[in-house]
Amino acid sequence: MSDPRIIDITLDERTILWRNADIEQERKVALLDLLNDNYFKPLRAASDGYEGPYKVALRVEEGRLAIDIQRADGSPVETIGLGMMRFRRSIKDYFAICDSYYQAVRQQTPQQIETVDMARRGLHNDAAELLRERLDGKIELDFDTARRLFTLICVLHIRG
Repeated sequence: MSDPRIIDITLDERTILWRNADIEQERKVALLDLLNDNYFKPLRAASDGYEGPYKVALRVEEGRLAIDIQRADGSPVETIGLGMMRFRRSIKDYFAICDSYYQAVRQQTPQQIETVDMARRGLHNDAAELLRERLDGKIELDFDTARRLFTLICVLHIRG
């Protein structure tokens, strides 16, 4: 029976050097939302016909994102490597707009907060579409899953 979803996701904590309370909250929300509702389907057929659910671990190795995919019992399905060069600008811009958003929340009017938040959502949406494009032919995922995964990818790229 097919069950194309993520039931557990972890981030390689060795990769994450530092994160503030705002980023930690973003990480927690992305993890909870992702586990509550996602569509994640590796497109390479497993030799035994396994079609989910999946456990996923994200890590950065030599400048590449590694997506370790496992069966529900923890046995490996595959690891997908993804070059991060095309994401560098999106990640940098997303961090910058998030910083602006957190500052606006603390100091600005609701109108100004909404303006910054709209820009933040736009960048996040563009990055989610880029992630879906880069995973085309490897993993099928819906837009919301891509958005949440991009948030987690950003957390892995925090350098302090």
